[in-house]
Amino acid sequence: MFFKRALLPIASLFLSIALLATGYGLLMTFIGVFLKQQGLGEGTIGLINAAFFFGAILAAVFSHKWIVTVGHARSFAAFSALMVMAFLGHALWFDAWFWAGLRFVSGFAFYAMLIVLESWLNEKSASADRGRILAIYTLIFFLALAVGQLLLLLNMPSTTLFIFGSILVLWSLIFVAITRVSQPVLKPFERYSMPKLLSIAPLALVGSFVGGVFVGAFYTMFPLYIFKLFEQASVVSWFMTLTLLGGLLAQVPVGILSDRIGRRKMLAWAGFFSVAALALMGAWPSLWPSSLGVLYALGFILGLSLFSIYPLSVARANDVLDESSDLVEISRTLLFSYGLGSFIAPLFLGFILKIDSALFFVALGMFAVVLGGYALLAERVADADLNVYVAVPVASGQVLAEMDPRQDEAWVEAHRPSMGSSERPRD
Repeated sequence: MFFKRALLPIASLFLSIALLATGYGLLMTFIGVFLKQQGLGEGTIGLINAAFFFGAILAAVFSHKWIVTVGHARSFAAFSALMVMAFLGHALWFDAWFWAGLRFVSGFAFYAMLIVLESWLNEKSASADRGRILAIYTLIFFLALAVGQLLLLLNMPSTTLFIFGSILVLWSLIFVAITRVSQPVLKPFERYSMPKLLSIAPLALVGSFVGGVFVGAFYTMFPLYIFKLFEQASVVSWFMTLTLLGGLLAQVPVGILSDRIGRRKMLAWAGFFSVAALALMGAWPSLWPSSLGVLYALGFILGLSLFSIYPLSVARANDVLDESSDLVEISRTLLFSYGLGSFIAPLFLGFILKIDSALFFVALGMFAVVLGGYALLAERVADADLNVYVAVPVASGQVLAEMDPRQDEAWVEAHRPSMGSSERPRD
């Protein structure tokens, strides 16, 4: 039985992931709102939040050696301590530069902890089970992030929230500390090759970057925009929750459609659909200023495309790669591009939001137009080369590439959709 054989032994790891993601989702949204309440400008808030994603990028490079040197359990404990100290540091002293440093430490620690947890999951997942385990990982991550947003409805004082977030991280450490899962061995770190991937799978690389821009903007700038209009954390909480649920519910239909009509058309759809959703959101204050229902519906609709772009990009890369390509290296390069987009988004979108809210949506819409237009111009892929769509979490470490079941040709053949004639080109 799958539950007893594959899930039960790693249940403690999933609990740890759920607690960690809940704390991440809670404080990621709250900090932007809190900084706005303290009178900081959107540009400054964008810089502070960008520090988080900069730490995430460095974690993918430098945490690997730490984990190999001292082991997974000790590394997770050290990274947990760093994250808790960063969370509690917010309650000690309020200063923009100090908080930027804390966000940097938080980003580094959070993504390093994900690398540890994903390494364990990858080690203990049989090839036949990886598809289902990755799907469960994605489901848990989305739901935990949504729960983190809903916790804002409790209207806790800022100090209490930082303490609560720290408690969640410590609980995640407890589940790791008591796990019986043996510690895995990390593979040697592989360098990223952006130029190489650009020559092989340019649409996948562009899609990953744009997906990162959207996700970075969603977590850092959208809460500021909503709070600027209503000055109510509860409205921000519901908007973020429903957008995440839209992203979660979209994974299955987007996967089915992309397996049938191809990744190129679905990436074009995601780009142009996002343009329409962003245009409606930009027009919402003028057309439906008093309707929260419309705002929440627009958030849900935006989530349908926003969180589909990165998984579609990874699927596209798997479609166009040949058998001699290093799939893990390619996947990690896409993840790096995604992280780079998340880092860049708050840097410049914060200043744009400060200038004009409508211009903020125009800037995001331009990214979506570029993605949609570039997808339509991209080269088609033959049916015989079409891979399988796999949903991935909205945040992940570099080991996710090794967990991807598409690295196993037997799994791909078993799950490849029936497309009829293999001669007809597929988008």
